[in-house]
Amino acid sequence: MQPELSAGLRHRTVEAPAGRLHLVEQGSGPLVLLVHGFPESWYSWRHQLPVLAAAGYRAVALDVRGYGRSSRPAAADAYRLLDLAEDNVAVVRALGEESAVVVGHDWGSNIAAASALLHPEVFRAVALLSVPYAPPGGPRPTDVFHHIGGPEQEFYVSYFQEPGRAEAEMEPDVRGWLAGFYAALSADTMPAADEPDPHFVARVGGRLRDRFPAGVLPAWLSEDDLDVYAGEFERTGMTGALNRYRNMDRDWADLARYDGAPIGQPSLFIGGAADASTTWMADAIDAFPTTLPALTASHLLDGCGHWIQQERPDEVNRLLTAWLGELS
Repeated sequence: MQPELSAGLRHRTVEAPAGRLHLVEQGSGPLVLLVHGFPESWYSWRHQLPVLAAAGYRAVALDVRGYGRSSRPAAADAYRLLDLAEDNVAVVRALGEESAVVVGHDWGSNIAAASALLHPEVFRAVALLSVPYAPPGGPRPTDVFHHIGGPEQEFYVSYFQEPGRAEAEMEPDVRGWLAGFYAALSADTMPAADEPDPHFVARVGGRLRDRFPAGVLPAWLSEDDLDVYAGEFERTGMTGALNRYRNMDRDWADLARYDGAPIGQPSLFIGGAADASTTWMADAIDAFPTTLPALTASHLLDGCGHWIQQERPDEVNRLLTAWLGELS
């Protein structure tokens, strides 16, 4: 069973290249930094914070720049992986620590991997949830995404590229859009295989939400949980979160000098067997012996979708704490 989200949580802000970063902290001991993805917040780690604290760790979940109570730089190019990795270093230093284990989910997985790759002296180990590590290199990302989907439909990452376009769909009904997006990528509510894929939008007059399940919430998401997420994005808008997608070509150029580079620190991967983000990147998982040479374990959870640490918190917590114990 999961410990209740408790009064032991401590909220604080620290100075960082972003301006300020909002953190939520619980426990004491070796630092474990938890980095969320899109469209989430520190709250995505609510099931992990008390468990890691009880296991003897200083667990810290942040609002990534552009999200929640953290700063939201106006420039679109302020959301590249180089900047987000520097934010993570700043958090470690602001907390008075020399090193940390970094754990990321979704975009947070990419941010965690970049942090470990660029700053191995700070991040002594890395755990990646849902999105496996794929070393820098290969074709320009937007060229690849442009060809996914064919003439009738557009890949969601391409859809998110143009400033203001996705916001026009999301922001008139943030709560409804989030509910549909979370449901679309959850194992118990995602569309059947013969239904339109929610990762694509019709090229002419389409909206992503046209393919979301309607009127249903996944089992892991209560109305109160949804209120937390919706309240943050109704206050901040969606641009800060979407700007991460708008820097993928910049990341490709920034990290060109690391073409094919492995991450040498101890690592862990946990994915959902029903998650397209994991299954689409099966080649990256197959390449782990060379890309993550110090990989401790790779797990695929049957019947689990994208929101892995919320859909299956007990299993994720068990795997995380066992792995962290092996690092000691």
